[in-house]
Amino acid sequence: MAEQRAAAGQDRVDATARAVVESAADAIVAFGTDRTVLLWNPAAERMFGWSAKEVIGTEPPIIPEELEAEHNAVLERIRTGGQISFATRRARKDGALLDLRIDISALRDRAGEIIGWVNVCHRTGADQAARSYMAQRARVVRKLGDVVADMTAQRDLEAVLDRIAASLCELTGADAGGFVLIEEGRLRLVSMEGLPASLRGRTADLPTSLVGELMRSSRTVMMATDEAGGFDDLIWSALPGLHTIALALSHVGGRPYGALYALYSRRKVGHIELELLELMAGHAGVALTNAMAFEEVVRQRAHERAVIDASADGIAVLDSGGLIRQWNPSAHKLTGMSAEEVAGKRPPFPVPEPGGPTLTHRLPSGRWLEVMCNGLNGRQEQVVDFRDVTAAKELEEAKDLFLATTSHELRTPITVVQGFASTLASRWDKLSDTERRSAVQTIAERAGSLGRLVEQLLLGSRAGADQLTVTNGAFDLAQLLRGAAVAFRPLSQRHTLTAEIPADLPLVHGDMTATDVIVGQLLENAFKYSPDGGAVTIRARPAGEWIEVTVDDEGIGIAPGDHERIFERFVQGEAGDRRRFGGIGLGLYIVRQLARAQGGEVAASSRASGGTRMMLQLRRADPPA
Repeated sequence: MAEQRAAAGQDRVDATARAVVESAADAIVAFGTDRTVLLWNPAAERMFGWSAKEVIGTEPPIIPEELEAEHNAVLERIRTGGQISFATRRARKDGALLDLRIDISALRDRAGEIIGWVNVCHRTGADQAARSYMAQRARVVRKLGDVVADMTAQRDLEAVLDRIAASLCELTGADAGGFVLIEEGRLRLVSMEGLPASLRGRTADLPTSLVGELMRSSRTVMMATDEAGGFDDLIWSALPGLHTIALALSHVGGRPYGALYALYSRRKVGHIELELLELMAGHAGVALTNAMAFEEVVRQRAHERAVIDASADGIAVLDSGGLIRQWNPSAHKLTGMSAEEVAGKRPPFPVPEPGGPTLTHRLPSGRWLEVMCNGLNGRQEQVVDFRDVTAAKELEEAKDLFLATTSHELRTPITVVQGFASTLASRWDKLSDTERRSAVQTIAERAGSLGRLVEQLLLGSRAGADQLTVTNGAFDLAQLLRGAAVAFRPLSQRHTLTAEIPADLPLVHGDMTATDVIVGQLLENAFKYSPDGGAVTIRARPAGEWIEVTVDDEGIGIAPGDHERIFERFVQGEAGDRRRFGGIGLGLYIVRQLARAQGGEVAASSRASGGTRMMLQLRRADPPA
């Protein structure tokens, strides 16, 4: 029974509370913590124009955009408890603004938890108009602060100019406005609000303009009126009914950079608008200075980045901890590691001390890098420059090998010549004619070997400097090949040299002497690298616009991966001891250079049955129809 009486009593209290709210003369609005309407009494319907049915459970647009910050601040204060009373404005359904005093307090449940807010709204009387006006001024000042902060935060110059134009009309209530740039006696319209977009970029004469008049007055702001709307500046003429122009100068680097202008065709303009315009002009100068400085930094960084990205050297920028912050495309190419793979990691090679001597390091890929390092002035960063020196290292090794090989190849014939010459000089009378003739023959043979060696060295030197000279023309390749076969057959008793040359082989276009050198070197190699003897075959056949000459042997063959390498200087291609067969490793290098000088090519391959095939290609003198 006691519980029933308590429940009945609570129902009477709730009914009374609802009746009070429904019959109250002031608008009472309750919001949930999600800012949706929980309660909207009849007085609120009359005040704001929306029915309760339209707004319950929604967030009605009664708070003007410029007062959102104020509203948020009030709600934050209410969260801590207590009640706040303040003068403000709210929007009606028809768009009109109401001057109100709002008493706002927290809405709590029976457990004391905040579940929303209750607003009691009163229309302000004439005695509060002044306070409302002052509150409006305060809001304008706050809005100016927000606009300035937003404007200053922009880093793109064009975005700053467009934000200036939009903020100008928003703050001063101008019907149109924007920014004109001062450029060597001319004005150029660079941003605008409320004017046709086609005007952007239009120019006017500075000395005869209002901006010129403002500059001559030594003031920073001015207002010009013309009730007839007869302003002559072309950039103002697109606003019908124009009666007032307010202008303010913006300075960058202590010099007039441009001017803000506000155009009015409906409302009157007072000193407040001029004050705001002057304030905005000053802040615009600061924002423009910042944007221009930022753009210069961006341009400088872009230039530096372009230089780094275009560099043939690998370049890495390391932070104070030695970790990679920047990695250019050449670094990726040299190391095989992308910028994404190495970012935030240490370089995949040792880095010398900044300003110290360079280091040479070999990567797992076999590539040699030369690495140098320098610090950036005033920054805890280092720039590492590295380049590919593999070719230089290989050339250095090749030169060392060349010197050793040449010394070895020269020592033997020189020793023989010296020995026999000394014997002839000291024992001439004691030697028989046969012995003397044999010694002279040996000296002649060794001297010939020395001559050929020196000739090969000279020819290799000219080839390396691209100084090989050939005289190309049509000649009989078949005759040259048959003659070479006849000349080489007696040179080895262990080899059988066969020539398969068609009788109707077409003429080729090239240099006969150079081709004779090539064929001779290919046959000499076939004999040399077939130490156990065997068949050597030289063939020729037409192949389209080419004539192909092949030399096959049954020798030791070429190691895998060496089929191109054997055409480099100072390289011998074989599976065993490099120096076992003698020579200085220039023959095939010269062969390829001579072939290419004639517009041809030479290549090597391994035969399936063992041994090597060398192929020379020369162009036909009469291309097939």
